[in-house]
Amino acid sequence: MDKKLLDILVCPLCKGQLVYRQEASELICRIDRLAYPVRDGFPVMLEEDARALPPEEEVA
Repeated sequence: MDKKLLDILVCPLCKGQLVYRQEASELICRIDRLAYPVRDGFPVMLEEDARALPPEEEVA
């Protein structure tokens, strides 16, 4: 992921900062506990495509 793109991307729901998990190809919103997929280098910022993080999963 491009650093400049990461700096401007925010969660579409709460407008909070996102954390990139390279190993899982996901952008994580800590506030909403959602993981947005990154497919072929492009973030998919749709709520219906996001994965809900279970309570036991660490959010770095």
